[in-house]
Formats: sequence, structure tokens, C-alpha cells
Amino acid sequence: MFKKVLIANRGEIACRVIKACKELGIATVAVYSEADKNALHVEMADEAALIGPPPVAQSYLNMAKIIEVAKEKGAEAVHPGYGLLAENPTFAKSCADAGITFIGPSPEAMSAMGLKVEARRLMKEAGVPVVPGTEGLKDAEEAKAVAKEIRYPVMLKASAGGGGIGMQVVKEEKEMENAFKMCQTRAKAYFANPTVYVEKFIENPRHVEVQILADGSGKTVYLNERECSVQRRHQKVIEEAPSPAVDSELRKRMGEAAVAAAKAINYVNAGTVEFLMDSQKNFYFLEMNTRIQVEHPVTEMTTGEDLVQWQIRIAAGEPLTLEQDSIPLKGHSIECRIYAEDPDKNFMPSPGKLTKWVVPQVENTRIDGGVREGDTVTPYYDPLLAKFVSWGETRDKAIETMLELLKGTQVEGIKTNISFHIKALESPLFRSGDIHTGFINLI
Repeated sequence: MFKKVLIANRGEIACRVIKACKELGIATVAVYSEADKNALHVEMADEAALIGPPPVAQSYLNMAKIIEVAKEKGAEAVHPGYGLLAENPTFAKSCADAGITFIGPSPEAMSAMGLKVEARRLMKEAGVPVVPGTEGLKDAEEAKAVAKEIRYPVMLKASAGGGGIGMQVVKEEKEMENAFKMCQTRAKAYFANPTVYVEKFIENPRHVEVQILADGSGKTVYLNERECSVQRRHQKVIEEAPSPAVDSELRKRMGEAAVAAAKAINYVNAGTVEFLMDSQKNFYFLEMNTRIQVEHPVTEMTTGEDLVQWQIRIAAGEPLTLEQDSIPLKGHSIECRIYAEDPDKNFMPSPGKLTKWVVPQVENTRIDGGVREGDTVTPYYDPLLAKFVSWGETRDKAIETMLELLKGTQVEGIKTNISFHIKALESPLFRSGDIHTGFINLI
């Protein structure tokens, strides 16, 4: 096992990784920007190092500086968390070249899933269902021809895209020319890769994903599924496990497809295979996230397994001791992402000083947080304050427990999306479990 790990991240995920390391008896090194010098993750770690000014490009994305600090501090491994450098194959390779273990999959596996067009091809070859569509397109005329064949509406996507960026719905042929140019321009600007492809647009789909773990010997298991359909701007805000739409037979088929996806790229470590599901419960490969997910706590709450500890143990060369038939599914868990943003103003970020932050103690809940009362929420980073997680023997009980937690939380100094979560969880539509990615527009 590693003696010391550097966490190449910030906020709540850095705190979460530090906690897992402490439980494994591993010393931790935090990195921080000038804006984060008093941050919670810096206080929690055994050691900390300044890596640059506030802008992410000059601090948390500064690969050379992070590796330099890891070497100086004697860290044998680097945990990237999620976001930032977590799915950057260049960073993973740079760590390896420096003799430092990257806690995550190989650069090759990341690269294979990083480009959506290549990932689609690999999944088709592995027998994993994919949404009808194309590989890369030359121009708008080719896009029109494909769209005519698979029928409108279609979705234009950036091959190197992520986080909902570079995605555009095209409802009829006359929209294609302009939409193609816009999508290509965005793809080049955001991802330095102008490749665009087209998929059949599945109307009102559910977003269901499967958690997998794989060790160095090729043993791969799935840890059930998560429902992530409540989204704003293609980004998740409420997640739950299990999905209210998935029964045991469908769970097995989705899980086996996820395992096949992982094996197709010789995947090692924790990963998530994301699917879109239509109203007939047909599911299609969307993408694979080659890292720990923001929403991993709901899987931990319903299986009893610590996914971050498994990431570290697998990276250290330990074998996976879990057996597929013995992985439990206990009760129901819900996660609400608490952001510093104003839901009444189209979820605009709300930076400022957190003058009051009081979260009540509620049975069967868990708080994964990265802030304390008195902290300043800066405009430089993602405005995620904490993740509220509840568990119940039933979905209804998990909802009621979450509502108790949300309604008892006191926040002053900034706006948060807590009122949105309460509205969503109290809506008859959410209670029914009949949700899809357009849910927010219906409440």
C-alpha cells in the first residue's frame, strides 16, 4: 500500500479522497491555489503546497507543477478526483514517466473513451448497444444525408466533448447547416478538435449509468446502477440508486454491457458506463467516465463498498475481492448537489462569503462537503458546496429523509439551489419516478 498520496484536486472531492486515505493509513498532500489557501482540503491534509494563482490553467491544471510537488513531497501516487486533470491521458502518462502511480485507468483506456467517435466504434465491436448515428462527419451535407436516413430529430455532438458542451439538437433539415457550423466552432474552441458526429435524438430519455470496478488481472464487476436524469444544462443535479425504472433483469443486462465495455479497452480501476434509456427501456451507450463520479456516494450507501478506497487499493496492485453474485443492493439512496447558484436566475453562480452554514444532523444521511461557515466561494471554480446524501429502506423514505435535511439547512451570504431541490423532491412527477432529462422544465 502507498505511504503517501497527493490529491490533485480541490473542494469536496479532495476532502473525500483525504478521508479515504486516512482510513487506509496513508499520509496525504494537498495542493492549492492562492484563492484556496484557507480551504478545508488544505486544513485536512497532512501536508499542503501552493501551486499557483487562482486561474485553473495556472494552478490546478499545471501538470508540471503538480508532479514537481509530488516528487518533492515523496508522494508515491496521485489521486486526480473528478474534473480538472482526472480524465487527462497526458497527465496520467506524465505521472507514470515520473515514477508516480496515477490512481485511475491507463492513458490508453482514457484516450479510447475520451473521443466519442472512437468510443462508439469500440462499443459496437464489443456488442454494447449504441445510439444510431455516425462516426466523424466531413460537412453539413453529409450530416443531412445521415439525418435523413435515421430521421429527425438528431443530435450533433463534439467528438471530444463533455459536460454538455458541444451538443445541439437539430429538428429539421433547414436547421442543419447553421447548427453544424456552430457545433464545429464550439468543438474547436473548447476541445481543440473540430470533429463532429450525429446521433439519433432520443426524446425524453432517462440517463442511467452503471458503476464498475476492475483490477489488474482483468476481473471486472458492476455495482448496480444510478439514475441521473434530473439535469440542468446537461449537468446532473439529483442522482439516486437504484433507478426506479430498472428491474433485476434489466439491471443484469445493463451491468453485463458495462462490463463488456470496460473489458473492450482493458480497463483497470473504477469507472462508470453511461446509458440513455428510451420509453421502451431500450438502453444505448452514451459514454464512459474514466474516473470516480460526483454521484458515487449513492452507490456506496446501497452497497456498503467504499469506491474511493477501492480505487486506491486497485492502483496499489491489490486484487478485487468482490464477487458479482454477492454485491448487495440495500434500500435506496438519493444525492442532491448543493451549488452556490440562484435557481430563480437560471442557476447563475452566486459567489461570496458563506456567512452562515448550518447543516442539521439527520439519521441515515451523509454530507460530502468542501466548505465551512466563513469560507468565501470564489468565482474561479465550480460552485459545488457539498453533496447531501440520504438513505432509506424505500425510495419514499429516502426522499423524506432528504427533505428533512434540506429544510433544516441554514445558509446565509450566498444563494444556493436548496429551494430547487425541495421543489423537485416534492413534485408529484419526481415522486412517481417517471422522470427524464427534461424533468426540470416540467416542475
